[in-house]
This record gives sequence, structure tokens and C-alpha cells, in this order.
Amino acid sequence: MQEKWKYAVTGGLAGAANGLFGAGGGMLLVPLLVRWCKVEERRAFATSVAVIFPISVVSAVVYWMHGAIDWRAALPYLAGGLAGGLIAGKIFRNVKLVWIRRAFGVLIVYGGVRAVLLL
Repeated sequence: MQEKWKYAVTGGLAGAANGLFGAGGGMLLVPLLVRWCKVEERRAFATSVAVIFPISVVSAVVYWMHGAIDWRAALPYLAGGLAGGLIAGKIFRNVKLVWIRRAFGVLIVYGGVRAVLLL
């Protein structure tokens, strides 16, 4: 059994990334769960979703308390995100892990390029 402190540190890093950048906790969480905590990859992707949800709620509450959320702009994204999450969650088991890994890598590269080039 893995040391529980590794999970706590991993969660703390994901929470810090999510709170600081408004997203990205899962991009830290999945690799850390797989490589450092030795969680099976498919389980790490699913666990990341379960962990990011409450972290995102906490971050959203903090941003809301500081008046930083535009709820009118957020609602259409929320509706689309809920639909996308439902669909992806249902097909998750049927997608080969190699394709999930590749899509995750593309997402990380895309986010990195956007962040560096400020697009």
C-alpha cells in the first residue's frame, strides 16, 4: 500500500494548480498518480475527475467571494461541460488507453503552447 502522504501531496499540488490557474489540476494529478503513487492509468484518469470536482468547487467559491466570476459567461460553458462530461464518461471504458493518453498529451501541449505564446 502506498504511503497516504503521497496522495495528500499530489492532491495539494493539484489543488494549488487549480486555484492558481483556474484549471490544470488534472494535468498534474494524472501523471503524479500514475508515476509517483503507482495508480493504474485508466483509474488515474477517472480518479482525477473525482478529485478535481471538489477542488474546482472550492476554487470557484473563492473566486466568487472575490467577485471574479462572470456567471452569465460561465453558464453556456457549464451546460456544454456537463453534456461533454456525461458523454465522455459513458464512452471512457470503450476507448483504448493509448488514445486517451494521446489526447491527454495533445491537450497538455496545446495548453502549454497557448500559455507560452499568450494566445
